[in-house]
Amino acid sequence: MSQGLPAERRTLAEKLDYLFKTVHPRNRGEYTYEEVAQAIQESGGPTISASYIWTLRKGKKDNPTMKHLEALAGFFGVVPAYFFNDESSERIAAQLSLLASMRDNNVREIALRASGLSAETLEAIKGFLERARTLEGLPDDEASR
Repeated sequence: MSQGLPAERRTLAEKLDYLFKTVHPRNRGEYTYEEVAQAIQESGGPTISASYIWTLRKGKKDNPTMKHLEALAGFFGVVPAYFFNDESSERIAAQLSLLASMRDNNVREIALRASGLSAETLEAIKGFLERARTLEGLPDDEASR
């Protein structure tokens, strides 16, 4: 997000879809709607069906109760503000993206191996990474810094 510009407005369905795509156990895909519904109920949350979660994610319904949104936020490990406040949503999405990239064994290994190196050496490595991103045609993502 650029300084002074409003956060991008996303629908409830887009925000929920992002959580499904980003927050899941390592070495497997997305949670199923059934897994989410069952986990919410087992944790003492409100009754919510897998099909209702699907309708929210697909945008077929867009006015869930506060209890349902709190339960979904709790399941995915985000604060409920993720669904209500666009700036919070954008900040949380950026954090989730970073965490998701850390699921990649190679990225995680590079980060762990860099621990303890001097600031000078880390700057040199950062330069190598920026050059590699350029060579591979990847964007220079200033927002993630």
